[in-house]
Amino acid sequence: MLVFFLIGFAAGALTGVPIGPVNVAVIDAAYRYTMRRALAVGLGGAIADALYCALGVAGVTPVLRSNPSIPPVLYAISGVVLLGYGVLTVRTRPMVPVQHESAPTPRASREAWSGFKIGITLIILNPAAIVTWVVIVGSFIPDASSVEGLITAAGVFVGSFVWFALVAILTQKGKSAFGDKALWIPRAVGIALIVYALYLLSKALRYFLGF
Repeated sequence: MLVFFLIGFAAGALTGVPIGPVNVAVIDAAYRYTMRRALAVGLGGAIADALYCALGVAGVTPVLRSNPSIPPVLYAISGVVLLGYGVLTVRTRPMVPVQHESAPTPRASREAWSGFKIGITLIILNPAAIVTWVVIVGSFIPDASSVEGLITAAGVFVGSFVWFALVAILTQKGKSAFGDKALWIPRAVGIALIVYALYLLSKALRYFLGF
C-alpha cells in the first residue's frame, strides 16, 4: 500500500510543477490576499486532482480510448477557460493589504471558503486534466484494485497540496523581498498560463482540422 501512496504523492507533486490554473490562483492569492486564502486554493485544487485520479482508476481510460474525439474536445474547453483566467490574472491589480488576523473571524472563514471554491473549480473546469491523470494512472498503476486506487488518490491529494503550499510560501517570500515590485510574479505566471491555454487550443485544432 505504501508504494501506491508514494506513487500518488510523487504524481501529485510533479503534475503541479508545470504551469496550471491552480498554481496561478495560489500565487495570485498569496500575493494579493493572504496565506490562508492561498492554502485554501491549494486545498481545493488538491482535492480535485485526487478526484480526477480516482476517475482514472475507476476506468475512464477505456472510454477515452474508444472515443478519440473526447480528448480534443476537453483540450478546447480547457483552453478557452484557462485563456480567460490567464487574461484576468495578467490584468489584475494588487488589493489593499489585509491585516494579519491572529484568530479565525467570519471574514477569514469567508476568505478561506472562497479560496477553496476557486481551487476546486479551476481543476473541474480544466477537463483536460483528466486526460493527464488517465495517462498517469494507466502507465503506473494499470491493474490497481479499488483500495490501491484510493490509496493512490490519497497520495495524489497529499502531494498536490504539499506542492501548492510550497508555491504559496515562495510567493509570500518573494512578496516580502520585492514589495510592490513583486507585481511581475502573478503577471508572469498569467502570461505563462495564456501560452499553455493556446497550446491546448492548438492541440484541439490540429485534431479537428486534420493537421
